[in-house]
Amino acid sequence: MPILNYFVTLSQIMKRLKKIAERLYRSSWLKYAVVTILAVVFIGFVDENSVWSHFKNQQQIGELQDEINRQTSQYNRDRQKIKMLDSNPKAIEKIARERYFMKEDNEDIFVFSEDQPQSAPAHETVE
Repeated sequence: MPILNYFVTLSQIMKRLKKIAERLYRSSWLKYAVVTILAVVFIGFVDENSVWSHFKNQQQIGELQDEINRQTSQYNRDRQKIKMLDSNPKAIEKIARERYFMKEDNEDIFVFSEDQPQSAPAHETVE
């Protein structure tokens, strides 16, 4: 019996849809309203050139512009450093000393670490 009820409800639904379609066919202003609503939904959300995808693309363009600005400023900083290294031999020496811990023969280098010393677990003692 549940299958028979399913077909009865399905036929009732189909009859209602048929009545709605007939009303649409007879009413001229309702036809235009339905077509307009469908067009707005299609243009606004479904199409690949929809308003929704336009907003997403604008957001992505803004993010990419920020990335371009960051990369440009980094490029300018690096160019200034290269120019300074080409023109000033003391700058090369400074970088060699700071980054690579190079030294002259009569010098000693002491490196101070800013890391916090690790504490021993509670059950161990430090000697």
